[in-house]
Amino acid sequence: MSANSSYESMLVFSVASGDESVQALVEKFKALVEENGMLESVDEWGKRRLAYPINDEPEGYYILLHFTSGPEFPAEIERIAKITDGVLRSLVIKKA
Repeated sequence: MSANSSYESMLVFSVASGDESVQALVEKFKALVEENGMLESVDEWGKRRLAYPINDEPEGYYILLHFTSGPEFPAEIERIAKITDGVLRSLVIKKA
C-alpha cells in the first residue's frame, strides 16, 4: 500500500431536479470517499449562481470534500463524477 496524500474535491451538482436529488448526490460522494479513504471534512457551500450557464442551468449546488486516500482514488472519483447524472462539474486537487 502506498502512502496516503491529502486531496480536495469540488463538486457542482444540478439543482434542476430538486433538493432531494442534491442530497442523494452529496451522500453518494461522501460514502464513496469514506469507502476509499478518510473523509476529513465536508463544506456544503449550497446553491450558488454559476459564472456561466452549464447545460442551460444558471445555478449549482457546491460541495467541497477534504480527504486523504491513496494516489489511485482521485482519478476514480473524477471518473465516477463524469458518469453520474446531476454532476455539472468536478475537480480533484492534491494539497501540498
